[in-house]
Amino acid sequence: MVSQEQRRRQLAREKFLRQQQRRTAARRKAHARNAVIASVLGVILIGSVALYTTGVLKDDGKKENASAEVTPSASPSKAPDPCEKPAAGKVEKLSYKKEPAITVDKTAKYTMDLRTTCGDIPIAMDAAKTPHTVNSFNFLVNKGYLDHTKCHRLTTQNIYVLQCGDPQGTGMGGPGYTIPDENLKDKSLKGGVYPAGTVAMANQYNAQTKQGRNTGGSQFFLVYQDSQLPADYTPFGTISESGMKVLKKIAAAGAQAADPQTGNTAPNATVVINKATVKED
Repeated sequence: MVSQEQRRRQLAREKFLRQQQRRTAARRKAHARNAVIASVLGVILIGSVALYTTGVLKDDGKKENASAEVTPSASPSKAPDPCEKPAAGKVEKLSYKKEPAITVDKTAKYTMDLRTTCGDIPIAMDAAKTPHTVNSFNFLVNKGYLDHTKCHRLTTQNIYVLQCGDPQGTGMGGPGYTIPDENLKDKSLKGGVYPAGTVAMANQYNAQTKQGRNTGGSQFFLVYQDSQLPADYTPFGTISESGMKVLKKIAAAGAQAADPQTGNTAPNATVVINKATVKED
């Protein structure tokens, strides 16, 4: 016959085992979520060593890292394309050996205007909080780096962003240099959320290995709905009210199924930056 004390101990052991099982399941969920986050906003720079030695960014066809770009599966939508045809012109193949010297006024506000096939998206940028990022876009935009480029990724599950800034349109391109992370303790990033209207840098940071800091390039993402993300991506801009209407129109058209080569879920809307400009306010 089992005594009350033995029964009490048995119940305590069973309770402990249940707690351990719940903790293990929670850790597995967290690891899986971190992997998804890293893949959604990751940037693969092919031949990264060559970027520093020669200043030439080449898409050499390597696909061994493409699996790192797998995104949450998006529900394919057949909504009509709400955007116009792209303006005449082609993407310039530009690459640079190192980050440009900072020439922006750190006390000033800047606006980057993305004139897209779907409408204008003005972005207010703060040079005081993100001088390297604002300076880099000021440099690249004045060179025509973003002109005629496609926004190559739209995520519609768990994380709600449109990603742009890659002249290759694959998620693997960059300007040939990297810039440091900035403003990761911004007050707007409360509770692990990037609020709707935020513009932030994509990078190569891996939340699981804790490697890949300071690897921003030219790719950035525009948040059209509050998204649960750790503060690992430089928030450098805020989308205007009119720009948010354009962004939501793009999101409403949905995304395509993931590309088997890159993992990108391209927007159904034809989102092309016809012309980008930066001006000091």
